[in-house]
Amino acid sequence: MITKEFAEKFKEVASLLVDITPGGARFWITDTEKVVWQVTSQLGYATKMEIGTKLLPNAVASQAIKNKKSMVQEVAAHGTTAINAAIPIFEGNEVVGALCVAFPKTYSLERAFPIFAPMMADMFPEGVFLWLSDTEKLTHRQGSKKYDLVEWQVGSTIAPVTEIVQCMREKRPVNAEVYNEEYNIHVRMSVAPVFDERDKDKVIGTFGLSMPRAVAVRLQNMSNDLTKELEQSAAVIQELAASASEISANQQQLNENIKNILTLSEEINNILAFIKQIADETKMLGLNAAIEAARAGDVGRGFGVVAEEIRKLSDDSRETVSKIRELTDKIKAAVEEAERNSDLTLGNSENQAAATEQVSASLTEIMTLAEKLAKIAKRI
Repeated sequence: MITKEFAEKFKEVASLLVDITPGGARFWITDTEKVVWQVTSQLGYATKMEIGTKLLPNAVASQAIKNKKSMVQEVAAHGTTAINAAIPIFEGNEVVGALCVAFPKTYSLERAFPIFAPMMADMFPEGVFLWLSDTEKLTHRQGSKKYDLVEWQVGSTIAPVTEIVQCMREKRPVNAEVYNEEYNIHVRMSVAPVFDERDKDKVIGTFGLSMPRAVAVRLQNMSNDLTKELEQSAAVIQELAASASEISANQQQLNENIKNILTLSEEINNILAFIKQIADETKMLGLNAAIEAARAGDVGRGFGVVAEEIRKLSDDSRETVSKIRELTDKIKAAVEEAERNSDLTLGNSENQAAATEQVSASLTEIMTLAEKLAKIAKRI
């Protein structure tokens, strides 16, 4: 049983406990009608209770006085859930008031925040700012050496922060990229709703983080520049590939034409051989005719003239064949040399076309990697 004397002594203890209670607290003492003493935490849990505030019938103090026993209530207050407790104060057998305490109900995330938040703050290369809030204000914060939202302090209202309000209204995580004027950088803000542990559909606050994206933005810009340069290079390579393919096709056609010329040269030589054979036979025929004309005497003299002309024609034909053969041999040699050079050129052009295609394929692969890099940069 709490006596009036004990309640007076408890004031000193309460003044010490009020600011070391996790999340802050409020202690107050009442008589049977109103608040006669109070102390409220400076941690932003609740507004100060005025001395003289009348007790409401359903208040925890009123219930403790009425029932003459300790009472505990769980109520929604100041954007969070609070635990209110009251113990009746006796003077003899009569209840003369109540000793009361109220403190925010802490959840597992709230209890864990002071442990994991400092560690997380040092894990991000560019720094990070983390927070917990109830439905009205910030209740916990953790900045880092490189990045800290100094204007966001415990007790700061969350109403101006669009992403937090949207998160609580829609009961879902919200991710956004915003521009931080103080740091002159883009930051990624991620906010997740915190649900009541007993009522999974009731949002009681938010957990969020804000982290700079300076490196990611630079990476995105570099990726965009790389993609642009690669696209221009790919266009040039494609033109070269088309030209190389056309050169290769033209060279193949030229090679075929050269082979056809060689074939025609061979056919000409065959014809020349046949003409030479005819010339040889004609010469022999003219020689025999001259012999027969000499035997015939004056009668065969005219025939002898014809025979002489036949031998001259044969000799002229043989000389012409020789000159033509000499020319065709030179043509053949020149064509064979052209064919060898054509084969080399064809091989080089084919190699060039293949190499160009390989370079084009490599550029395509690099462009794919650049696109992946850009996607990764967006997720950072």
